[in-house]
Amino acid sequence: MLEEIRQQPAALERTLRGQMREAVRLRARFRKQRPRLIVLAARGSSDNACRFGRYLLEITTGIPVSLAAPSVITLYQASVDLRDALVVAISQSGESTDTNLVLERARAAGAFTLGVTNERTSSMARVAESLLHVRAGKEKSVAATKTYTGQLMAMYVLAWALGARLRPDDLERLPDAAAAALKLEPEIAVRAQRYRFMDHAVVIGRGLNYANAFEFSLKLMETCYVPAERFSTADLMHGPIAMVDRSFPAFLFGPAGVTWPATRAMLEKLRHLKAETLLITDRGNPDAASQAECAVCLPLKLVRKSLTPEDIYTPIPYIVPAQLFAACLAQVKGLDPDHPRTLTKVTRTM
Repeated sequence: MLEEIRQQPAALERTLRGQMREAVRLRARFRKQRPRLIVLAARGSSDNACRFGRYLLEITTGIPVSLAAPSVITLYQASVDLRDALVVAISQSGESTDTNLVLERARAAGAFTLGVTNERTSSMARVAESLLHVRAGKEKSVAATKTYTGQLMAMYVLAWALGARLRPDDLERLPDAAAAALKLEPEIAVRAQRYRFMDHAVVIGRGLNYANAFEFSLKLMETCYVPAERFSTADLMHGPIAMVDRSFPAFLFGPAGVTWPATRAMLEKLRHLKAETLLITDRGNPDAASQAECAVCLPLKLVRKSLTPEDIYTPIPYIVPAQLFAACLAQVKGLDPDHPRTLTKVTRTM
């Protein structure tokens, strides 16, 4: 897992470079026939990439995005009107039975279908009309890391193809941003020691980093066996905040931008409750260090003043410290993050 986390800058660079030719073709298609709706389908870490895609695509293109419930098709055999829709399935292996069936039924229902996978020869690659190939290389660890960030990159590429005002030059900087985040590994390995006996946690993110809250909590659950709830700052205040008390571990994503005021208010609330907080942020948010009890600060500024929102490019580098933390904590606990109990790399469900 740690080795694959370290491979992410190169994997991201390959993925972006390799996807642009198909992205140019997609951009030409979408200029002629813009989808009225986008539906994203996935499971596991790939589903968290879909959560990110929903925010990114709606924010940057204005097209409504829905997260598919595969059971509607696989179990209830419902017919869904998907004419003029774009249906995107995301899978590390490309062999997820239910997401591939969603693609098949969507195509038959009149949708244009797109697959996002790390395996070019997979079932998904054969079913989908178009493919954005994640070039992460073979991922051996059960816990997805480099394929997850590769899928986030694919969402940026798809947004560009749909006409979003994203600059390819900015996307080309994301591998370097991930490399900068990797420099935090020694610090994070030390911080993980404090959480050796952690047996519960909450992860908090909002907006474009809401998906990372889900992904971080998934990594804590599958590699460290720590039950980790995940919420936005807004949802946590609607009841679940009652579970937080003294020394309760809380992890927050805190980029600059429109989500920061709510995150800062949440930090203040957690400080009042005497919770144990750890904030992931970067130098582009100068207010973060003074507000956080404990912060992991990426050694770069991710604010793009020429674009809104300010946090648009934070999700890929921000998940890297979280991945490192989960891998290091698993080692501290004497666990093998590469082979979590009861899990296999390819999971097939219906």
